Amino acid sequence: MLTLDDIRDLFARHGANQYSGEPVTQLEHALQTAHLAEQSDADDELVTACLLHDLGHLLNDQGDTPTLRGVDDTHQFFALPFLRGAFPDRVLDAIKLHVDAKRYLCQSHPEYVERLSDDSRRSLALQGGAFDASQAAAFIALTSARDALRLRLWDDLAKQDGLRTPTLAHFLERAQRCVIAR
Repeated sequence: MLTLDDIRDLFARHGANQYSGEPVTQLEHALQTAHLAEQSDADDELVTACLLHDLGHLLNDQGDTPTLRGVDDTHQFFALPFLRGAFPDRVLDAIKLHVDAKRYLCQSHPEYVERLSDDSRRSLALQGGAFDASQAAAFIALTSARDALRLRLWDDLAKQDGLRTPTLAHFLERAQRCVIAR
């Protein structure tokens, strides 16, 4: 199980890596996603999920732009065993479902696909493509679907070169309020 210090160290070691095919680093993307959630008055759990949603990329580094090599790193699942026990299910579920939220949006709002970056389109194909109607209905019925959809939309916007955000320390303070007491 990762501690907040471990998460800080992961971002210190790998946060400067380019976010696959985007004009931001892994850390900038995480901070921007959390910042967008915070600006929308999201609570601590959802802001924390936004900060940590791509932690699987840092834990399972597949090099630069793995989608160009046909690799789906299943990052939405990779971090969960490291975060389980440290954070509540609501944080974990939003992380786990943010890829399915993209697949849902592609099915329910066909114009959404056009707004995706090139790398997000490539990863969509590797992740199974847009949901069919029955998959979309099953997804939206999940208790955590709304959080995952909000996270996904902020995720899509969090690729802005030079956007100023609060620091990692600021968001780790919010995450601290979510840590499960042991």
